[in-house]
Amino acid sequence: MQTDMFMTYAEQALDVGVMGTLVLMSIVTLWLFIERMMFYKSVRIEDYAHRDNLELDLTDNIGVISAIGANAPYVGLLGTVVGIMITFYTLGDLGAVDAKKIMVGLALALKATAMGLIVAIPAIVAYTIVLRKVERILTKFDVAHEEV
Repeated sequence: MQTDMFMTYAEQALDVGVMGTLVLMSIVTLWLFIERMMFYKSVRIEDYAHRDNLELDLTDNIGVISAIGANAPYVGLLGTVVGIMITFYTLGDLGAVDAKKIMVGLALALKATAMGLIVAIPAIVAYTIVLRKVERILTKFDVAHEEV
């Protein structure tokens, strides 16, 4: 009885912890992407005397988008591994092999990996778009400051 309550709590904590983390990562990515796009629309290259200062301003926070894209699958994988461990522990505790319980447990565990990929793919796309915008603005700066 005590083990059942612990396992139920562990499953809920896993769900809330991993899924909550992935939702937070997704929100941060979207927020930073929108913020960067708004900044790029308003940036005035003529306000910058040095290319390096412009590049520093253009690349603020894009490392966070990249880090989220790179690490979201691992957060999802962690959720899957812990979910599978909980499933096997529950089966071992019951002392019987129930195919339905195994399949349901594994399916629920795999949703964490799917969610990790759902967060990572748009984050990498956003990072690529932002990086391309930075390159374009820096090229416009170079052309505008080119000495003939």
